[in-house]
Amino acid sequence: MANFYINPNNVVHELPKNNQPKFFMFGVPSYTNLGDQAISLAERKYIEAEFPDYQYIEIVEEDDDAAIPVVKQCITKQDIVAFTGGGNMGNLYLNHERARRKVFSTFTDNLTISFPQSIHFEDNEAGLYEQKLSQEAYQKNPNLVLVARDAQSYHRMQTTFNNKVIFTPDMVLYMKSVNWEFNRNGALFVLRHDSEKVVKKSTIDNIKDILGNERPVKRVDTVLDEPQKITPVTREALFDSELELFSHQEIIITDRWHAMVFSVLTGTPCLLFGNSYGKGKHAYIDWLEHINWVSYTDEEDTERIKQQINAVMEAKTHAYDLIPDFKQLHDLIPHNR
Repeated sequence: MANFYINPNNVVHELPKNNQPKFFMFGVPSYTNLGDQAISLAERKYIEAEFPDYQYIEIVEEDDDAAIPVVKQCITKQDIVAFTGGGNMGNLYLNHERARRKVFSTFTDNLTISFPQSIHFEDNEAGLYEQKLSQEAYQKNPNLVLVARDAQSYHRMQTTFNNKVIFTPDMVLYMKSVNWEFNRNGALFVLRHDSEKVVKKSTIDNIKDILGNERPVKRVDTVLDEPQKITPVTREALFDSELELFSHQEIIITDRWHAMVFSVLTGTPCLLFGNSYGKGKHAYIDWLEHINWVSYTDEEDTERIKQQINAVMEAKTHAYDLIPDFKQLHDLIPHNR
């Protein structure tokens, strides 16, 4: 039996029967990656703020299979189907890719939106095989629109699929910035433990030596150990707690894209290192290069890294506005008022 989150505090097993157009968001994560949780939160806030005429219905990833036939039975032409952004389209996280294929190839008569994400099919036999399966599934849906969140992914989606592709920022950049004016103290290292990790331990150790001489140093990840599951009911409080943690820091050192996004939202100086396929680097260049207190580096030279750290720590915060960059997505969704 599927759970449908009509609003974050209202879980039902049957879909509402009314004439209001529905916006079905599949693939909503329950795992504890706060970057992906922040995406789901931002998606809800975006649709509720920009398109309040739609009834927004979230389907948590483990309920996708049970929910598909229920939604299929009652969906109308005015309804929109979407699959949550984040992670990446490709063969690194196959459970998500298989779920995308199933949703996209099922709801072929409705506008179907793959929300902003990156793409990476590995250039090997396994990657090409999975890419072919995705091409076959996506091609079944003439109403499917893919949304890329960086220019590299935009071009790769265009050359990989026959579907329409548009280009917007990561959804978390739709969220409002905060300024809690806490006293900042310490350096926070927010680092991966997964297959995307490429930054060398020696580089991180050298940065810790630089920063640790003058301030406390702490290491965390945006993937939480506790709780073991996050739902639409609990995620906003955890997101706010993460922003509060960042707002107390003098500097963030990270190889996680969303740690940089959280740094942007909180006005926290941040230096971002790369991952295995360039997700953070390209998204930074596309959307955040003009923001003074965050920067990207591929450097391994300690002295040059130190110069970049000093530059972002000395930078003043300033106003920015990425909302106009969501225009392609905004124009895609019909207004029913």
